[in-house]
Amino acid sequence: MNKSKLISKLVQNLGERFSTSLEIDLAGSDSTEILKWFLASILFGARISESIVVKTYKQFEEEDVLSAQKILDTGWDGLVRILDDGGYVRYDFKTATKLLEVMGSLQKLYKEDLNQLHQEAKDSFDLEKSLKNLGKGIGDVTINIFLRELRGTWEKADPYPGELVILAAKNLGLCSQRKSRREILNELKSVWQKNPVEGKAFVDFETALLRLGKDFCRKRKCEICVVKNFCKSR
Repeated sequence: MNKSKLISKLVQNLGERFSTSLEIDLAGSDSTEILKWFLASILFGARISESIVVKTYKQFEEEDVLSAQKILDTGWDGLVRILDDGGYVRYDFKTATKLLEVMGSLQKLYKEDLNQLHQEAKDSFDLEKSLKNLGKGIGDVTINIFLRELRGTWEKADPYPGELVILAAKNLGLCSQRKSRREILNELKSVWQKNPVEGKAFVDFETALLRLGKDFCRKRKCEICVVKNFCKSR
């Protein structure tokens, strides 16, 4: 298998970061942009379609409710309305409650600055723990979404790959079948280092694997998959 050709095709077709699609720029470590991505990650963390999450985030953006203070000022009823207007109906009540708790904690403990939270964390595990401690409902899925796209921006952002990334990587023969998530992460980093794509980073490769797992492998849409000729599971 030509891994270089596979990875290039995968990244070029499926590697657009979720933050990039929302026009959120994480490269400069700007606190405002990172908070926007945290909000989006909370929305992505529910079992709901990507299109609804994007529409809902854009509704927050349209109403300029993108900071901890503005979320708190909007209140529960206002948040439910924004969520409903974006189509986030199934999780509107729960998410409104979660946002108020999380943003309240962030404002109280870190002056609304997630960069401060990162700086105070001892290591990657402490970083994940601190994020979860902001409020109920901030679980592994949300944390993984949030930190994955901060690789290379935050020194301590180094989450293990999620189930969909692992599913796609195994189907393509890019990682071992029976390894821990830590070992799989190291394998994938090694594969990327040996087969980099110009102008791209490991996070783009990981995002491409996530999209592959989510939109093709899990749904068994093998016939329309852009890398079907490389798949080991067919």
